Amino acid sequence: MTDLLPPLPVSGDAPLRQPARWRSGLSTALIVLVVLLGLALVWFTASSLLVIFAGILFAAFLDACARALRPVFPVSHTLRLSTVIAVLTLIVGFGAVRGAAQLPEQVRSLITTIDGQIDVLQERLLAFGIDSFGPEGGRNFQGLLPDFGQLFGHAQVAVGTATSVLMTTILIIFIGLSFSFDPAVYRDSIVRCVPIGRRDRVRAVFDEMGVALRAWLVGQAVRMLLMGVVVWGSLYWLGVPGAFVLGVQAGILNFIPYLGPIVAAVPIALVAMPLGVGPLVWAVGIYTLIQTIEGYVIGPLIQKRTADVPTAWTLVGIVIAGTLFGTLGVALAMPLMAIGRIALIRFYVEDWLGDRTV
Repeated sequence: MTDLLPPLPVSGDAPLRQPARWRSGLSTALIVLVVLLGLALVWFTASSLLVIFAGILFAAFLDACARALRPVFPVSHTLRLSTVIAVLTLIVGFGAVRGAAQLPEQVRSLITTIDGQIDVLQERLLAFGIDSFGPEGGRNFQGLLPDFGQLFGHAQVAVGTATSVLMTTILIIFIGLSFSFDPAVYRDSIVRCVPIGRRDRVRAVFDEMGVALRAWLVGQAVRMLLMGVVVWGSLYWLGVPGAFVLGVQAGILNFIPYLGPIVAAVPIALVAMPLGVGPLVWAVGIYTLIQTIEGYVIGPLIQKRTADVPTAWTLVGIVIAGTLFGTLGVALAMPLMAIGRIALIRFYVEDWLGDRTV
């Protein structure tokens, strides 16, 4: 009778392979669910994450300054970082005290000049039957600038309406100070969330991202300083009123690639208009020349050594970040693209695909 019984299935038969297949499918489903939940979390907390990332950028800038002092000030990193913070605080404080008596008057004068020139433009356009500024005319400055909420976004505003720009700036500064004194602690706290065998690799990639951020920030600081000083000197030589303020805004807006310089050109042209056609052409022409040299010669040389992201991909990143996250997304698109490129190459191309030739 025992010979008539069917043989027992061996380890390679289908009935024993079913639990393994079921577990594999469950693992895949859980991974997909975790990825979707992570993307949803990023989507709904994008404004806070961008503020945190801005704080990390500030921390990277402080760390880069402290590292630059190492050859001439060979003390502990904490002492060098404290020195950098103290020097920056003194510079900002001196500038605030020195500019408190001069800048408000210059700003008011520039606003009055720009307001008057917008009225002149409106009158000339109305002569041709064009009403571009609306019923409030030149005094409605919002009509001159793009509505970033309509132009770029629909989902998350980078800085919430309940949070003022001042409070956001203070929050970024405190986040940056917290990260800058001991960045390894925060890095390792994230590294501990990955499997033990992958921690050295993730730690190395994070360090590479930190190097890229520091280099990019130093490059941007050099570009902003050069732009501000050269524009200020050129406009001062031409006799354009408020040259210092115009130079400062040109340098600050140069932080935003491609879009910032275009926006910075508008007040320069409006302020130069009352001086006549000649000074207007010279002011706009010199600014265009400066921006061309900086944007096509100096900038690419600096960015090639800091964040090797192709121009087209940078523009794509600006558009996507602006669409999703608003104005702050536009400002932070370049560093996000820089670290995103590193993560994509190291984790996906090299580790997942096995392509080490990139």
